[in-house]
Amino acid sequence: MNKLFEKINTQVTILGSIIAILWIVQIINSEFLAGKLNYYGGIHPQSSIGLSGIFFAPFLHGSYAHLMANIAPLIILGWLIMLRGVGDFFFVSIITIIVSGLGIWCFGAPNSIHIGASGLIFGYFGFLLLRSLFDFSVLSVIFALTAGFLYSGLIWGILPSDPDVSWEAHLFGFLGGIFAAQLLGKRKQK
Repeated sequence: MNKLFEKINTQVTILGSIIAILWIVQIINSEFLAGKLNYYGGIHPQSSIGLSGIFFAPFLHGSYAHLMANIAPLIILGWLIMLRGVGDFFFVSIITIIVSGLGIWCFGAPNSIHIGASGLIFGYFGFLLLRSLFDFSVLSVIFALTAGFLYSGLIWGILPSDPDVSWEAHLFGFLGGIFAAQLLGKRKQK
């Protein structure tokens, strides 16, 4: 019982820390810097300055409403991944950030700036949905069904619909999550 409590405490600490960082960055950016971090930390497609944004953009949001919209799916989907292991969570997060960021940088509209954690959310969603194809476990199927039931509407976000929403982040985040599932599946088989 003590080990279970420690595991849950670790998961809550990690997710809570990420959410706290997102809020702190948003407050500093909005209240003290007039949103300037979005320009300097966002992904600028096909621009050398935009490459540095790959690792910063998921922590930046255009508004408090934008951040709020990302919090619940980030916690829920992130926690479902973390149930299999904290290492899996960090692995999926890093792979998704890189694939999503590079996809945005290569294929995003020139003279645009992409920010937000939605690419990461879509990566978690893609990972959970398709992990069972590479893992072949009952637990993976249960997590895929849970993620699909809770967030099946996300799938439409990978299509261009709103010019103010980075569908590129959604699409490449989703693909990054699938890639992470495949890599983790191969690692577990070895």
